[in-house]
Amino acid sequence: MGILDGKVAIVTGAGHGIGRGHALELAKHGAKVVVNDLGVSVSGEGGGKDADLTVDIITSRGGEAVGNYENVADYEGAGRMIQQAVDTYGKLDILVNNAGIVRDSAIWNMSEADFDSVLTVHVKGTWAPSKHAAVYFRDRSKSGEAFAGRIINTTSGAGLVGNFGQTNYATAKAGIAGLTQTLSLELFKLGVTVNCVGPAAATRITGTMPNAPKVIEADEVPDDEFNPMDPSTSSPLVAWLASDESQHITGQIIRAVGDKIVLMKGWADGPTISTKKRWDAEKLGQQLATDVFFTRAPGLRY
Repeated sequence: MGILDGKVAIVTGAGHGIGRGHALELAKHGAKVVVNDLGVSVSGEGGGKDADLTVDIITSRGGEAVGNYENVADYEGAGRMIQQAVDTYGKLDILVNNAGIVRDSAIWNMSEADFDSVLTVHVKGTWAPSKHAAVYFRDRSKSGEAFAGRIINTTSGAGLVGNFGQTNYATAKAGIAGLTQTLSLELFKLGVTVNCVGPAAATRITGTMPNAPKVIEADEVPDDEFNPMDPSTSSPLVAWLASDESQHITGQIIRAVGDKIVLMKGWADGPTISTKKRWDAEKLGQQLATDVFFTRAPGLRY
């Protein structure tokens, strides 16, 4: 018995890399998987049926999977993807939003089109499938059905701590973290958890960066070997978050890098100053320096 036996999952952007790793891992633990991929390049150009590559691996290993070739940033297409899972396997339990592209450059060189395209694929491409899944989950809940729904989103280190040359990508990935936390509040009463995983691996996306390591596909590394850059290193965490065991975990941002799993604490209140009156800009600097940024000892003047 696998921890995902009887579950139906969708993994977006699963033709290659991290998405393929997630799809293979979910299938390994018993889930039936709708493998979504538009078949585009890492910059979002072209198209094809790359999803079939992952489907073939899953079925060759005795699992069940079907390809889907919708653009997740297309609202109607995202709806058709959710419906395909229901029509093919009778329901949907798990949505893993992983699809993404990169168009890197420093902000003074980045075009408006490159900014818009990356934001659209990542943010709308996470929101649109989640919207249709949320409607579906809410209908199931309103019918009186008890179930454990799962939405698992994808962020990155760039979105959590920033990265030079990625104002579009980092902004999108930070937005996905915020979307995750809000969705977790909205869907909690339905029995649906929403979490966000931040993986790191040698993928086609990282392969576009200077001095990048050789690209690895998720099925290239044998199960009895460990490579910290394997795109599937975060997939066991995704499988667990997709299982019934994780019902108590929602609204969390978790990094999975190499052999490390790190719970991100995110924005939290730090040193605070207060006043009973309006702040004076000419006097504020010294109090900030001493009591907030700790850059000057108390009592010292400029």
